[in-house]
Amino acid sequence: MINKIDIINPKLAKEVLSVQIASYKVEAELIDFYDIPPLRDSVSTLQQCGENFYGCYLDGELSGVISIKVEEDLIDIHRLMVHPKHFRKGIAKRLLEFIESVGEGNETLIVSTGSRNAPAISFYEKNGFIITGETKVMEGLSITSFEKKTTRYR
Repeated sequence: MINKIDIINPKLAKEVLSVQIASYKVEAELIDFYDIPPLRDSVSTLQQCGENFYGCYLDGELSGVISIKVEEDLIDIHRLMVHPKHFRKGIAKRLLEFIESVGEGNETLIVSTGSRNAPAISFYEKNGFIITGETKVMEGLSITSFEKKTTRYR
């Protein structure tokens, strides 16, 4: 079940942060870079980020989260995270499909991930995203950007 999360609610923000820290620790290990911004977040920074959060619940437990910002026909996926104990259950795909299903029709989805995060890169490519670029952030860290066009009848 996927629900909108009121990130202003401290209890819910704490649950999101718990999933985020666990998920991004895995990414940090994969890309061998441990100072990624999601690992520096707090309940307060999540509450002030301006993103819309949606959570996937399994047996009442928050198991995955996606956050977006929407500007006209652009959906910017800021976070897509699954708690490691729920990896390989299709949660990320369900969250992504949910975001695609609530759109107005003709949108572009954008997302980025660490360039050495092979599982995430594979996931986005399998789900119709195309690499649009790679940006070196600093020594040892680069980010790969993706885009996907969606078209549905309204």
